[in-house]
Amino acid sequence: MTILFDGIAYGMLLFILAVGLSVTMGLMNFINLAHGAFAMAGGYLTVVLMQHYDVPFLVCLPVAFVGTALLGAVLERTLYRPMYSKPHLDQVLFSIGLAFMAVSLVDYFIGSQQQIMQLPEWLKGRTELWDGALGMGHYRLFIIAVCAALTLGLQYVLSATRFGSRLRASVDDARVAAGLGINVNVVFAATFAVGSGLAGLGGALGAEVLGLDPTFPLKFMVYFLIVVAVGGTSSITGPLLAALLLGIADVAGKYYVPKLGAFIVYSLMLVILIWRPQGLFVRQGGK
Repeated sequence: MTILFDGIAYGMLLFILAVGLSVTMGLMNFINLAHGAFAMAGGYLTVVLMQHYDVPFLVCLPVAFVGTALLGAVLERTLYRPMYSKPHLDQVLFSIGLAFMAVSLVDYFIGSQQQIMQLPEWLKGRTELWDGALGMGHYRLFIIAVCAALTLGLQYVLSATRFGSRLRASVDDARVAAGLGINVNVVFAATFAVGSGLAGLGGALGAEVLGLDPTFPLKFMVYFLIVVAVGGTSSITGPLLAALLLGIADVAGKYYVPKLGAFIVYSLMLVILIWRPQGLFVRQGGK
């Protein structure tokens, strides 16, 4: 039960980290392999604010979201937008180059050492239930609650709001959407900014669980891609389920058969993709 609980917490965290990539790939048709750099930016912003300026942890979380969202909006306007019409290979080379640049910048200005984040006392405890059969770390319980709320909010925005309908219209046919009065550039910029902000928030939440150093975007790039590939890019439900499966499989594998490492995760990915090549959830008629 404890392994299952920790796996769910890990999976929810991976979902928040990867959902922005799912949105940009599935809705904007842009492959952004520098997505992990925004998560790293949110993590470092949180650590710096807490260590050097004594900013409370709960204040750092929205700051990490807003800060990385603004960074994403600026980069979308200046660097990413000209790449939207380029072939996918160009997008991959461009974005992975940005990821390596981010790694080098952080290593140069902050250093290569692992960052330590001191959580508030009320998040450090652990609750044991059923004579120790289920041990719930308070911080992991906090992660599950925050990520669940964000998931519900994101699903509502994409499926039941005017912005969500404008985004879908812009993706399906940008020229027709613009002819109907939708500012496609603003919609894409806002979407990219929110996706970047969610990555930054995930980085802030995950700094204590995943660790934080300059190689963060490269270490977890494959995990983000697995969530998107297995879950599909046409809904929020798919990446959420994929992230939960990945989190539970990774935690259970490291506990029961640690010598196999990531073998279990990649085996699960291969089986699912052979069974469902387009991912777990695809739009009706999706290719």
